[in-house]
Amino acid sequence: MKTFLITGVSSGLGRAFAEGALESGHTVIGTVRREADMAAFEALAPGRAHARRLDVTDDEAVRAVVDEVEATVGPIDVAVANAGYGLEGIFEETPLSAVRAQFETNVFGAAATLQAVLPHMRGRRAGHLMAVTSMGGLMAVPGMSAYCGSKFALEGMLESIRKEVAAFGIHVTAIEPGSFRTDWAGRSMTRAERAIDDYDELFTPIREARISASGNQLGNPEKAAEALLHILDVPEPPAHLVLGSDALRLITAARQAVDDDIRGWEKLSRTTDFPGGAQLTGN
Repeated sequence: MKTFLITGVSSGLGRAFAEGALESGHTVIGTVRREADMAAFEALAPGRAHARRLDVTDDEAVRAVVDEVEATVGPIDVAVANAGYGLEGIFEETPLSAVRAQFETNVFGAAATLQAVLPHMRGRRAGHLMAVTSMGGLMAVPGMSAYCGSKFALEGMLESIRKEVAAFGIHVTAIEPGSFRTDWAGRSMTRAERAIDDYDELFTPIREARISASGNQLGNPEKAAEALLHILDVPEPPAHLVLGSDALRLITAARQAVDDDIRGWEKLSRTTDFPGGAQLTGN
């Protein structure tokens, strides 16, 4: 049995991941924002469900919670940086303060969580770091520029971390869900106010469709938890875990479009080199 740290377990996929792990006999430390949610979480599995109140945008608090858990509950085997929220809005209409807040939680909150856990895992030469990005971390749609931007940033961070820690026996997985039947698109969504009529034709149907689809999404959170638990038992877990047939379809199309663009402009790309210059190599 393993010990999980999962941020943001009050609802949504974080709650589903935590419940799935608990039902399988694992121990879960789940973080919540409100004190009122702590008792309800611990009641799921007394003795194995441990709640901690935490704001992931408080770097010092994140590190203190991780160190305390390591000292009192035990070594963290799996860390799932799940805490985050959606910000919907046309880019031109979205206040920069809202964009910064989106990145504070979705990017820096995840970074603080993974960075706090990493020294412990590195010392043990074992562990699995995960972060919930989104299908919006590998493709983008109108009206979600701040959200997709934050998830693209998290994807890049995970890609680099994965290569840094591979020699230490630590796995890194980006979890990329599609649309799941949670309240993410409902009460949990932050929506920028509309102000510019020019975007009405494009965005009004998108916003209305997202609101009407909330609660009827294709994805089953329980199945997402089963998929997450499944990859813990394979010798080489995936770097990317795409969840949902909609995510598969949209990510595949988006990546094909990027590949087509690169191939279409390959000749121009090659014109910018100095003759005989050194070439950068990567892993």
